[in-house]
Amino acid sequence: MKFSKTAPVKIIVLGAGGTGGYTIPHLYRIACAASRNIRIIICDGDIVEEKNLIRQNFVNQDIGQNKAKVLAERYASAFGIACEYRPSFLENEYELKQMIQPDFVRRSWSNSLESQKVILLGCVDNNRSRQICHKVFCQTDDLIYIDSGNGEFTGQVVCGVRQKGRTLYKPVCALYSHMLKEEDKLPSELSCAERAVSSPQTVTANLIAATAIISFLYDLLITGELQTRYVTFSSKLINMRAETIKPRKKQKKISQVA
Repeated sequence: MKFSKTAPVKIIVLGAGGTGGYTIPHLYRIACAASRNIRIIICDGDIVEEKNLIRQNFVNQDIGQNKAKVLAERYASAFGIACEYRPSFLENEYELKQMIQPDFVRRSWSNSLESQKVILLGCVDNNRSRQICHKVFCQTDDLIYIDSGNGEFTGQVVCGVRQKGRTLYKPVCALYSHMLKEEDKLPSELSCAERAVSSPQTVTANLIAATAIISFLYDLLITGELQTRYVTFSSKLINMRAETIKPRKKQKKISQVA
């Protein structure tokens, strides 16, 4: 799939914890290197706790601060990009639809308006949030939705693509349909006791997931061509398997003899 090398891009990151925290620094690095206007908005309502320092991309000085704020301010400043973040969870369809609406950037050499390309990065750890992303994806005309998910050692990163109201590549919940049936709680609905009991993950699994996300973004933003639909991985086996995009077969022209 071809992706414009010049169009402005808006990237919304949902989740700044295990996987998101390691994705964000390299996202800003790629945005700095890309010769285009890129707007990055990080969304997370969680606060940095001491237990996060073991596995997530935070240090002692960050404890007590909002995760989205910490990472947006740190890396936006480092790479000279506007700092934008939302220090709360994005947990309903209306707010997500508003967030992924493209802005319009005026071309410097003409009076025409060029709409942004929008990329949604799902770095969440619950399927309720994925269900919201899935519904909004299916109702949107144009959107690239990259979702990552992992357990202690294994996981997947899926890139769904909508163009002109059609689904070109299926999003995560279409490939893993059980995610649409699960009824776990949204982050804001968890009690203090429930927050303390998180699903086991390793830092290596988070790092591999982040690497896969960044590879998708590099292909889109720098090379301008998406070659992979989804990736499955195991940090325990040090293994990553990609499902590549198969080129469409050209139809043979039938010559007619007069």
